Amino acid sequence: MSLHRMQDPQALRQHLKQLRSSLSAKARSDAEALVIRGLLQHPRFLRAKRVAGYVGVNGEIDPMPLMARAAALHKHCYLPVLHPFRNGHLWFCRWHPGDRLQLNRYGIPEPVPSAGAMISARRLDLVVVPLLGFDPACHRLGMGGGYYDRTFSFALQHRLASRPYLLGVAHEVQRVEALPSQPWDVQLDCVVTDRSCYSRRRRPISLHVVARD
Repeated sequence: MSLHRMQDPQALRQHLKQLRSSLSAKARSDAEALVIRGLLQHPRFLRAKRVAGYVGVNGEIDPMPLMARAAALHKHCYLPVLHPFRNGHLWFCRWHPGDRLQLNRYGIPEPVPSAGAMISARRLDLVVVPLLGFDPACHRLGMGGGYYDRTFSFALQHRLASRPYLLGVAHEVQRVEALPSQPWDVQLDCVVTDRSCYSRRRRPISLHVVARD
């Protein structure tokens, strides 16, 4: 779907929230299953040794089934945690299926940090990133807190081979024609929806066709 350009990010966020919340429970469940199927075939997931995801809330695509599969494949799995010392940043905590989660100040489940379980963003191979909106060039619109942009700001100066691969997941209805971007915005490498796989380096492809990347 193509939406008209909206210059006010807050108006666009509200519009996209309404679109996402309008999806039926079945539509959300079906879309999530298709996205997870696509992620399981993605070459970056297959190659990754250290994978980070998140716990989906408020109608987001939830990548936790992917994380469970990653753990079964003996990959090291991580979930984001609000950084206790660097305001507005994330760090990542090792996660195993069944680990206890707690709600952070935004009401988002996250692991309980412990010594030896934490890792910096730079050490990850693949990061599955939540988003509220995206465009075909893989620009991302988040909730406005700037956590992912600050945490992965180093990606702006590093080639793909020396940094994590940033992969967004979304419902197709979250796609917009174009997003305004700022110099500090961290562009995603790929976005997988229930219909297509968008890459910043090539034309979109059907979700059922896995591109070599």
